[in-house]
Amino acid sequence: MSYRPRITDDSVLRRWMAPEIGRINEGLAAEQKSLARLLAEEHPATVTKAGGEYAFDRAVIQRLGERLPAGLHDRLRLPIIFRFTPDVKESLYLVDRTALEALQALGELSEMRTMQKGRAWVSRAIVYAITDAYPTAIQIGMG
Repeated sequence: MSYRPRITDDSVLRRWMAPEIGRINEGLAAEQKSLARLLAEEHPATVTKAGGEYAFDRAVIQRLGERLPAGLHDRLRLPIIFRFTPDVKESLYLVDRTALEALQALGELSEMRTMQKGRAWVSRAIVYAITDAYPTAIQIGMG
């Protein structure tokens, strides 16, 4: 008699959800570019995971260039990507330390916020406010 995993087993759910998560994330940037590179481009853009163009708002890129310290221009990769997971309802996470540093320099996140186990958790409301403040410079993806 062979072992058949239950439909509710975590591995079965993850295997079933993986293609759906991939489809959800098709609009995310496949390549994150440095702020310095985007500032140099006449029409700042990158490519999505689905192969389409992801255009940045040039005014937002210029504002970030003016407000962030020059030392972050080569290190910060845009768009900043926050991720959510179905098991944590009210928060999203960030895995990019430089992005956290930039958001702190902009005054969007507290200096007291730190990475824990490689993630900085931020409430959904704060992430949405940051997304509204810097359209096209922030993306939200799953997992």
